[in-house]
Amino acid sequence: MKIDHIDYKLIELLQKNCKQTTKELADQLDLSTTAVYERVKKLEKQNIITDYVAVINKEKINRNFMAIAHIKIKSHSKDAILKFENKVNAIPEIVECFNVSGEFDYILKIGVQDMEAYREFMISKLTTMEEVQSTHSSFVIKEVKNSKTFSIL
Repeated sequence: MKIDHIDYKLIELLQKNCKQTTKELADQLDLSTTAVYERVKKLEKQNIITDYVAVINKEKINRNFMAIAHIKIKSHSKDAILKFENKVNAIPEIVECFNVSGEFDYILKIGVQDMEAYREFMISKLTTMEEVQSTHSSFVIKEVKNSKTFSIL
């Protein structure tokens, strides 16, 4: 899984705009389109590039109320953890989930319409999970940074 400085530059270019054509990328990298195509395929095969997605404006789809839920689970058995994580993965309002160290076991990023929708989410989905012991919620006042890219150079 060896990648070189050209691969790093290619990844950087794709992170900025993954809709660029192979020709556009080739021009920026001073490579042939075939070479760029092969490099992209190699990065995909090695699972370095895992997906291509559209970043959505949350306000335009009425999902700009963001909450951070800190979760303690009742049991730390493998079975309980897997059950909780599978349930979380099936809930579309949960846009990110992190298993963390410290006072809480998980941190969830939840996107809904408004406070009433969050309340409904909590009482009908999150707190009904048998694995959940307790929750603590914080609400996003302002999104200061939300980067989808990783610095790799």
